[in-house]
Amino acid sequence: MEKGVKGVYVNGSSGECIYQSVEDKKTVLENVMEEAKGKLTVIAHVACNNTKDSMELARHAESVGADAIAAIPPIYFRLPEHAIAQYWNDISSAAPNTDFVIYNIPQLAGVSLTQSLFAKMRENPRVIGVKNSSMPVQDIQMFKAEGGEGFVVFNGPDEQFISGRAMGADDYLTKPFQMLELAARVETVLRRTKKEETDFTLGSMRCDFHRHQVFLEGTVIECTPKEYELLRVLIRNRNIALSREKLLDMVWGYDFEGGTRTVDVHIQRLRHKLHLEDYIKTVYKLGYRLEVPE
Repeated sequence: MEKGVKGVYVNGSSGECIYQSVEDKKTVLENVMEEAKGKLTVIAHVACNNTKDSMELARHAESVGADAIAAIPPIYFRLPEHAIAQYWNDISSAAPNTDFVIYNIPQLAGVSLTQSLFAKMRENPRVIGVKNSSMPVQDIQMFKAEGGEGFVVFNGPDEQFISGRAMGADDYLTKPFQMLELAARVETVLRRTKKEETDFTLGSMRCDFHRHQVFLEGTVIECTPKEYELLRVLIRNRNIALSREKLLDMVWGYDFEGGTRTVDVHIQRLRHKLHLEDYIKTVYKLGYRLEVPE
């Protein structure tokens, strides 16, 4: 505090959270809160590899006055998305008056925050942001675009400092030594506002995001839910090459049992149905890119 630190992120992955007992984590947080005494913003990481202990830590964090809680998904086993969402929402329910930050670190947890899981979690009004440590920089842009006005995205990996900021990350955190800046930066970013994109026009095609409708020369075109979701992902990530695997993950979810041929089929349908043959480009040996004039 004497050096001007305004916030701390307690019991995170760089604080060996996986190896601490529940009582260890409570003791650490209590000591931090005793020193903070309202002078610091405190975000408490509460995830354990079971829901009961995580909820206990969430209740404890709220009881001692933490400003927000955060959690990675359960590690080791690749749980289905509905189970991860239930886990996070159960944790959040144990601290009903406290903001919740999703910690996306797939290289540690073994699962990613996909677009479908992200959409499900945004139904929880206490979810205010994502602390993102995944390697694909497209994730940052997706979280920013889909999160909307006031949603906070922090970029974790050192290697992504420049590319992450260019893709829309609000701020940047170096691990482990600058993790203490997280909460202070949350406060700063939450003061910013960004107008959410409501519609998009390309050639004779227009997509109305609020009405979930697609028009071609003014006429409504019927799209299946997956066709619409794929189009929205391409629009949100326009001029960015996305692999077939990434598109499959973002639109269908990581637990989808089909192959990448599904992506090819839906791309062909969008090209034909919406007259986007000149805009949806095939990227050799990778995937696709929606090419939009700047």
